[in-house]
Amino acid sequence: MLLGFDPGKQKCGVAVMGLDRKLIFQAVIPSTEAIAKVANLRETYPISLMVIGDQTASKQWKSEIQQAFPDLRIITVDERYSSEEARQRFWQIYPARGLMRLVPKGMRSPNRPIDDIVAAILIERYLSRLISS
Repeated sequence: MLLGFDPGKQKCGVAVMGLDRKLIFQAVIPSTEAIAKVANLRETYPISLMVIGDQTASKQWKSEIQQAFPDLRIITVDERYSSEEARQRFWQIYPARGLMRLVPKGMRSPNRPIDDIVAAILIERYLSRLISS
């Protein structure tokens, strides 16, 4: 299993996905709870690798996670445009209802944070990179 981690200053997205790209778990959590959540997920799932985005506070988070979990392998992936991709995916997962359907997708805003969807996309990017190598 792979753990996706979208680091942030206030909140982080986490996702657990199998090599078959089946999403097992996803959540948006406060940054202050991230290390404890990673520990909990590692106890719950056989996580062999963490995939982390390379943008917001990435270096700081990677260092902090490596200190907390020295045996966890961490891979950094390109996070550019992942938020835009996550917004599009949000509307696929949660289609607009009622009058909101009339608003063009580009003008809609998800009604919740999408960092967990970003975390899943980071895992998918890593797996795609493996396949294309």
